[in-house]
Amino acid sequence: MEKIGVIGLGLIGGSIFKDLKRLGYDVIAVSNSQSGEGIYKNYEVLKDRDIVFVCSAMNKTLKILDELENVLPPETIVTDVCSLKGFVCKKKRPYKFVPSHPMAGTEHKGFENSFEGLFKGAKWVVTPVFGESDRLISIIKVLGAEPLITTPQKHDEAAAMISHMPMVIAQALFLAASDNPLALEIASSGFRDMTRLALSNEEMACDMVSMNHKNIEHSILKLYKSVGDLIGVNYPETIAKIKKERSKMFLK
Repeated sequence: MEKIGVIGLGLIGGSIFKDLKRLGYDVIAVSNSQSGEGIYKNYEVLKDRDIVFVCSAMNKTLKILDELENVLPPETIVTDVCSLKGFVCKKKRPYKFVPSHPMAGTEHKGFENSFEGLFKGAKWVVTPVFGESDRLISIIKVLGAEPLITTPQKHDEAAAMISHMPMVIAQALFLAASDNPLALEIASSGFRDMTRLALSNEEMACDMVSMNHKNIEHSILKLYKSVGDLIGVNYPETIAKIKKERSKMFLK
């Protein structure tokens, strides 16, 4: 059984840590904010790990990956969980680096909001630009997720469309409605659900917008065109088709 290390115990790292402990894995964590059994403060404890998950904020990830070069042996597999992949793939590492991104999460952050089962049924994108990914994929499956192989460029374009752009739209929608006091007073479940992503982790949101703004802007232009196309065709027939396809998509 693989020995696992987790750096960062926020929502994602905490959920990986809790799941693997429940499953009986030899798993330890490095965290500045948490303490307890199996949780340490320095990277030296990771020297004997087979796989290390780097679950830090995007703006801190490159520094951690650099620091791990002085700690880990060449055979260690290291993955990050950033919602962008292009920026971490620009440098080959002395360990076996396999960039990845679990498509799971909530609008909440922190270890206190992490939980077992977060990844069950979720897609987990892997971009094995530097080679071996089989051992990482095995752990991803153990966590209940479905691995999906692609390139960093395709991932970042897709993430902008289904994650980053919807977050920006949710924030913009709330700002627009804020100019109308009555709208906010009568807002109910539809508005609540449409603006849920406006509650996204502030640090993560700033990283996504600053580091993927070109893909986000392109996605917003596509959305604008789709709105025009939607109201310019047979609207009842089109929304019926959308409802059917969306239902199939989320019933998988």
